[in-house]
This record gives sequence, C-alpha cells and structure tokens, in this order.
Amino acid sequence: MTGNRKRYSAEFKAKVALEAIRGELTVSQLVAKHGVHQTLINAWKKQAVEGMAGVFSGKAEAAEASHQGEVCQSASKNQPSSASNFQPRFQLQKPVVQGVHG
Repeated sequence: MTGNRKRYSAEFKAKVALEAIRGELTVSQLVAKHGVHQTLINAWKKQAVEGMAGVFSGKAEAAEASHQGEVCQSASKNQPSSASNFQPRFQLQKPVVQGVHG
C-alpha cells in the first residue's frame, strides 16, 4: 500500500497538545474536533510536557542547540539536503542484559 502520510505543522501540533494539556476537552472530543488519531494527540501532549523543562533551563538548552548545530553541519556535508533535516522520533537505549545468577 503506497499512501501519502498526512504531515502536520508544528503550530498545529502545539495547538492540539496545548488543548490536551488544558483538559477542557477529552481526547475523544479533540479527535472529533481536529480529525487526528488519539495516539498522535497523546504523543504530542507527552512531547510538549517533556519539552517544557527545556524552556526554563538555559544551560541545557544552549548545550543542546550547540550539539544540534554540530550534528546538522556534519550531516549536511555528508547527506543530501533533504536528509539533513531528519530528526529521529525515538531515542534508542542500550539493551539491559541480565546476568546468570548461580
């Protein structure tokens, strides 16, 4: 199946996430209002809540912005322009290996 995915702007995501955080409407009501799946609304809400701490921490934000700039510069040298804008949705974590107890 080759369908086109709907892409939502950052402004739209922020608007819907803010409505979800406010809690004036249920997620089901937001789904009906905006025509977006509940999984997306919950994910955007989670991203917004997690990102709020960065707004108030100047040092962490500056360090991350610097790191992002370095990554983008090195990526743009090695990748076509469309690939340099790639942002992963999830961070990979190291697997937890449990030892054998004897």
